[in-house]
Amino acid sequence: MGGGTEAFPELGGHCQHPDCRQLDFLPFNCDGCHRLFCLEHGTYKSHACPKSDHKSRKVVVCEICSSSVETTGKFGDDEKAILEKHTKSKDCDPSKKKKPRCPVRRCREYLTFSNTAICKSCDLKVCLKHRFPADHACKRGSGLAPASELGNKFLAALTSRNGKDCAKNVGGKVSSPTSIAHSVEAC
Repeated sequence: MGGGTEAFPELGGHCQHPDCRQLDFLPFNCDGCHRLFCLEHGTYKSHACPKSDHKSRKVVVCEICSSSVETTGKFGDDEKAILEKHTKSKDCDPSKKKKPRCPVRRCREYLTFSNTAICKSCDLKVCLKHRFPADHACKRGSGLAPASELGNKFLAALTSRNGKDCAKNVGGKVSSPTSIAHSVEAC
């Protein structure tokens, strides 16, 4: 494939795309099909390279153990052969398939890398919703009441006020915040 000029005959080359044949002084050498192309046809897609996936990365998920097996197009192995090779290896363990769930009663969350918290009191792995000791009935506990009891105590305190305002009433109207601040005594 000659190209270039009279002074430099080895410089460049003609594009090997059937519709182009343009002389290019800096042609692209396709690492898939090993042919020369101009700037316009230098990508795999633009010249419809039959070996465009030789460097691509794919991940195949094993149905037995739910682990992912990475594959590349270099070796020419198809996905079925790669999965068969994986299932015959000792890496394929069916007990890995079952993902752990949050141990809190009626919680259906799966414990994943980003959705797992370990309680500092009882070392229990729980989902992020139940990460506080009060939310997962911690065995050692931190002395806190469960969240439902705290809510009940709040409601009880709110109803015991019987509509009374926290601010002082001065002549039937609520006093200003500055007068309240002046009436507070330091301990």
